[in-house]
Amino acid sequence: MKRITTILLFICAFAFAQAQTKINLPLKHELDSMYVLDQHYRELISIKLNSNKVDSLTKLYGVNKTDLTNHIWKLQTEADSSNVRRVEAIIKQYGYPGKTLVGEPTNEAAFFVLQHSTIIDKYLSLIENAAKEKQLPFRLYAMMKDRSLMYNNKEQIWGTQAKGMNIVNKEISKPRWTFFIWPVIAPANVNQRRKEAGFPDTAEENAKRMGITYKVYTLEQALKGQID
Repeated sequence: MKRITTILLFICAFAFAQAQTKINLPLKHELDSMYVLDQHYRELISIKLNSNKVDSLTKLYGVNKTDLTNHIWKLQTEADSSNVRRVEAIIKQYGYPGKTLVGEPTNEAAFFVLQHSTIIDKYLSLIENAAKEKQLPFRLYAMMKDRSLMYNNKEQIWGTQAKGMNIVNKEISKPRWTFFIWPVIAPANVNQRRKEAGFPDTAEENAKRMGITYKVYTLEQALKGQID
């Protein structure tokens, strides 16, 4: 029995080692670095900057406070362009760099680069296939599908996407920049769809995470800017 147990342990260890050797480590490290770059400047903008952080950043980048946000976004845009070019080359060589090729969570890096690009529709079917083949979490495909639908002025499915818009209401004549969750098809069932897609939260909780109060709007209201 001990001999059999030893053999089984050896087989398992060998199988694990073989599985590990399939990971393309140079590509994994490159994608990890690309993900850090993808998130870096976005995090600087998304956090609530206090005066000390603003002062240190303006000194770091050598810009005025009024120009700081635009400057950071310029840097992010440059990083995004570089990342997209490299991800397209990687996809051309390997297909989608998923779990089998680069492991987890590195398998999500190329997705985020594409999600933040202007070529979502070009790679949407690739992301869908990667999700179906378990190379990528299905919820990430759902996010890209929702974003594609929003960009094409259609209702989203899982309620993952928000949009900012200048709104003029009756009380305030000056336009006010407002974020809202883009209209969802069959909104009464959105949380069931989210659960099935693997999202851990509801549409309401997801909106709150983004600092938005979830409200149901029709596509017509969104397209006409009838957001309160």
